Amino acid sequence: MTNPPASASRLDLAHRPRRNRKAEWARRLVRERVLTTDDLIWPLFLIEGEKSRVPVAAMPGVDRVSVDEAVREAERAVRLDIPAIAFFPYTEPHLKDEHGTEAYNETNLVCRACRAIKKEFPDLGLVADVALDPYTSHGHDGLVRERGDDLTILNDETVAALVRQALNQARAGADVIAPSDMMDGRVGAIREGLDAEGFLDVQILAYAAKYASAFYGPFRDALGSKGALKGDKRTYQMDPANGDEALREVALDLEEGADMVMVKPGLPYLDIIRRVKDAFGFPTFAYQVSGEYAMIMAAAQNGWIDGDKAMMESLIAFKRAGADGVLTYFAPRAAEKLKRG
Repeated sequence: MTNPPASASRLDLAHRPRRNRKAEWARRLVRERVLTTDDLIWPLFLIEGEKSRVPVAAMPGVDRVSVDEAVREAERAVRLDIPAIAFFPYTEPHLKDEHGTEAYNETNLVCRACRAIKKEFPDLGLVADVALDPYTSHGHDGLVRERGDDLTILNDETVAALVRQALNQARAGADVIAPSDMMDGRVGAIREGLDAEGFLDVQILAYAAKYASAFYGPFRDALGSKGALKGDKRTYQMDPANGDEALREVALDLEEGADMVMVKPGLPYLDIIRRVKDAFGFPTFAYQVSGEYAMIMAAAQNGWIDGDKAMMESLIAFKRAGADGVLTYFAPRAAEKLKRG
């Protein structure tokens, strides 16, 4: 390395932003956002069986796990100081029907996992997804009416079914009910149903702005619902072009009694997260969905990016955008890294 030419003139600068970047200690002092394990919710896929782990091909490092293995993962979450886990069941095809009746079975996968984990780790938060798509033979989040080639998702009939599903999960020990279906009026109906049965402290985390996204593909494979889906979900999930509509959806869910709201997907919708947080100031969460996870993992496995650095950068982006926490499949990996310091 050579010294600069003697003739080089010194710039007359009042402000030199690089001073605050000159060393790690200085960068730490002026850092605007900090990611901790408190910001993580870990989504788990459930399957039938015992001591079973089945890799999800499109999501390297993610397995579907049996209930006993989910208890082991809960132990890991506690050890890593991850505050909550969320459940998504792979329902066997013979248990699916057009009405999604397995959602009301008090011994279904989600209910068994809630009871087993609460018994061992009562202080770990349990988030239960409310939607019918894991249980329906047609793959939709709600009840349907078919007339020839015309398929209609029935809103009000679906809301009644979701209340029944939510109560089933609350009775099993779920701490947070998370309706992801995007039916109109479901938050208010679920709140009324929970309160009527005495579940006054069970929280509602509303998927308030859930977009009809191409980034859900690996998730649907993990649930086994992709091949079953008839048509698409654009009549109830949001148009990716719309931002103002997201604010209206969030406002409605908060009016109906949501305790927390979520934007899904995550990284393509950082602007929505920022707008929601600025507009309402309520606890706001993001879901770093399966497609986002899969892209980072695939690029890392091909040596195109540094996987750990990309993971952490993506998670801090949610914090910078205003998210209070993130549902992410990276949760245990990120927590391990954060614990190491």
